[in-house]
Amino acid sequence: MNSDKISEWYYLYNKDIYHFLVYYIGSSDVEDLVQEVFIRAIKGFNTFQNRSSPKTWLFSIARHVGIDEMRKRKRLGMKQMSWFRDERSDKDTPEKMLQLNENNKLLYQAIQSLKDDYRDVIILRGIKELSVSETALVLKWSENKVRTTYHRALKTLEKNIGGLSQ
Repeated sequence: MNSDKISEWYYLYNKDIYHFLVYYIGSSDVEDLVQEVFIRAIKGFNTFQNRSSPKTWLFSIARHVGIDEMRKRKRLGMKQMSWFRDERSDKDTPEKMLQLNENNKLLYQAIQSLKDDYRDVIILRGIKELSVSETALVLKWSENKVRTTYHRALKTLEKNIGGLSQ
């Protein structure tokens, strides 16, 4: 029963999770991480208590998978993989989907330069367009903290974009 539900959620949310992880990790190479999110969802299905939507629960898992991946890369001494590689493949890549131009690159670089809390809230609220309450559930913050942090993150992001474009 729970694997049927997870399969349904995979069909509904795998692209959202993929895009979230692309922004979060800074790499277009996240297919395995998307699978990891849904494997963890299957293993932890009994902990899902319907206090949030399945989507916010999956974003919470994806965030933890992303954090684990970044720690692993640091531990292995890997440099952050560039999202703007010259490698091209026949499948849809974030580069093709978003048709990146110079402004998108600046925005991406500015987002990656933010401190973790700011980056998290910008990706969830500004890019993935989760509501304040959904973002609060994913980050385990109060709604007031989401609003405040999002406001501050936007101001910092504006400054960062100005500094990168000069």
